[in-house]
Amino acid sequence: MFSPTPDSGSTRSLWAILAALAVCLLAGSDALAHGVTEGDKGYIQEITGINLIPFLYLGAKHMVTGYDHLLFLFGVVFFLYRLKHVGIYVSLFAIGHSTTMLAGVFFDIGLNAYLIDAIIGLSVVYKALDNLGAFQRWFGVQPSTKAATLIFGLFHGFGLSTKLIDYDIAPDGLLPNLLAFNVGVEIGQLLALAAILIAMGFWRRTASFARHAFLANTLLMCAGFILMGYQLTGYFVA
Repeated sequence: MFSPTPDSGSTRSLWAILAALAVCLLAGSDALAHGVTEGDKGYIQEITGINLIPFLYLGAKHMVTGYDHLLFLFGVVFFLYRLKHVGIYVSLFAIGHSTTMLAGVFFDIGLNAYLIDAIIGLSVVYKALDNLGAFQRWFGVQPSTKAATLIFGLFHGFGLSTKLIDYDIAPDGLLPNLLAFNVGVEIGQLLALAAILIAMGFWRRTASFARHAFLANTLLMCAGFILMGYQLTGYFVA
C-alpha cells in the first residue's frame, strides 16, 4: 500500500495540492470572510426587480472562488471512489447550504459573520480529522459522516446569507433572485467538483497516494485552523 519513495506523478500531485492550499491561505482578508467583491456588492445594492442571469452568475462566481466551501468539499470527496457516493454527499451538502442561505436572507436571520465563518473553518478541521480516522482512534466511535456533511452544510449556507443580508438586496424580486443565486451556487459547485474529481482521479492512480493522502489531510486540517483563528481574531477585535 505504501511506496518507499514517491514517484514523479505523485510528487507533482502533492505539490499541486500544496500550491492550491497556499493560494487559498494567501488570498487576502476579503476572501477569508466569505467576501463578495466591492464591485459585486455595489451591483447587488443598486439593482431592483427580477434579475435572474446576473444573480445566477454571482452565485456561480461565489462558489468557484469560495475556497472555504471547496476545501470542505475536497475533504468530503477525498475517500469517495464511486460517483453514487459522491452524489449522495454533495447532495446533502447542497441541501444544507441552500436551505440556510435562502431562509437566512428571505427571513432576515441575522448571525455574526465572524462566528459563522469560524464554524466553517471548524468544518474543514472536522473533515480532515475524520479522513485521518482520528475520532475512531480517540473516542472509539465513528460519527455519521452523512449527518456531519448536512449539518456543516447548514452553517456554510448561513455564512453566505450573513453577507448577503449586509448588502440590503432590494425586496422587489427578492425570492426569484435568491433562487437564481442558489442555482448559480450549485452550478459553480458542480464545476469545481468536476475539477476536483478529475485531479483526484489522476492522483489516486499514483503509487504513494496513501502516504501523501495523510499529509494532504494534515495540511487541510491546518488550513481549517488558520481560518478559525483568523475569524475568531476578527470577532474579538472588531
